[in-house]
Amino acid sequence: MANILRLASLSVFFFFIIYSPLFSNALSDCNGPCRDLNDCSGQLICIDGKCIDDPDVGTHICRGSSPSPPTGNCQPSGSLQCQGQIHPTYKCSPPVTSSTKAKLTNNDFSQGGDGGDPSECDEQYHSNSERIVALSTGWYNGGSRCEKMIRIKASNGKNVTAKVVDECDSMRGCDEEHAYQPPCKNNIVDASDAVWSALELNKDVGIVDVTCQFICTNSKCNDDPDVGTHIRRRSSPAPLRGNCQPSCPLRCEIKTYPTYKCSPPVISSTKAKLTISDFNQGGDGGDRSKCDEQSHDNFERIVALSIGWYDGGSRCGKMIRIMVSNGRSVTAKMVDECDSMHGCDEAHAYQRPCNSKIIDGSNAVWSALELNKEKGIEDVTWSMA
Repeated sequence: MANILRLASLSVFFFFIIYSPLFSNALSDCNGPCRDLNDCSGQLICIDGKCIDDPDVGTHICRGSSPSPPTGNCQPSGSLQCQGQIHPTYKCSPPVTSSTKAKLTNNDFSQGGDGGDPSECDEQYHSNSERIVALSTGWYNGGSRCEKMIRIKASNGKNVTAKVVDECDSMRGCDEEHAYQPPCKNNIVDASDAVWSALELNKDVGIVDVTCQFICTNSKCNDDPDVGTHIRRRSSPAPLRGNCQPSCPLRCEIKTYPTYKCSPPVISSTKAKLTISDFNQGGDGGDRSKCDEQSHDNFERIVALSIGWYDGGSRCGKMIRIMVSNGRSVTAKMVDECDSMHGCDEAHAYQRPCNSKIIDGSNAVWSALELNKEKGIEDVTWSMA
């Protein structure tokens, strides 16, 4: 887990969405006694046994002046005592706008470094020569931003893109898993040495502004589909695959592919792409079929469905009808998932992740439809048989 070494003020433009938690109830007013955050009223936090303003939020309640707006109404959710000091904890981060302020910190992502355990996104350690970052718990958003690229631009005019690989835990700390570091603040971008070097920043100090406007999908800079921006099109975007949006991109060798947790909604005649798979043991289908943990003969009329249509296995063993433009149709049994979230590994025969609307058919399915397998992909429609 990634945690803090040094702080430097910075501001960030992110194009993604962050959610805020509920406010906590409290008791003591300014300078009143406290044991933890829950003893303090309103936006006050407990530090050194007293309820005071949160320096990260910027309120001035205890100084008799009007409070500044809190950091996007992201309130501490509790506190954690580490070596005699009390630290606020957060489930949220400030909302992302066109100019989101953050704290840039430096982290060692290598094994044995101060980052603690392997990175959450891939359960791997990383070289500090990689341009990678960890985000506070709210911005990390349960891993939904894993592998996404953010562009950081410093006030000195330098900018860099970096990949999200880890969470800077704002809820926990002070243990072996977190290298005995306190919990992260709620507005942290914890970056490798390579990021700091690219920005030509002094890791001991440094105040910079940054922006993030595009993400990298299929090796091209595009609008962020999770947010629905349309900067490149300058017009309202058409709905994407029944509002099925890409999730975290996956890098395979030198290419980056979108991944999906969903598929288009199933209707009476659902459009799909028919591809071909080898369901035999050792074939390009990878591991055994998910539905029955068996390899299958390609003379069987069987299919694998993209992850959303597979629906956790709810369609295992069920028959679907596939129709093509030549007028032919065939019924086939669903036996496997065409994984739209993972790929490029041994379990997936080193194939890229499936798209969100794939029917991966056996040789028998292609033969029954009188299609040319050499073409490799065909437009079809399907329905439950």
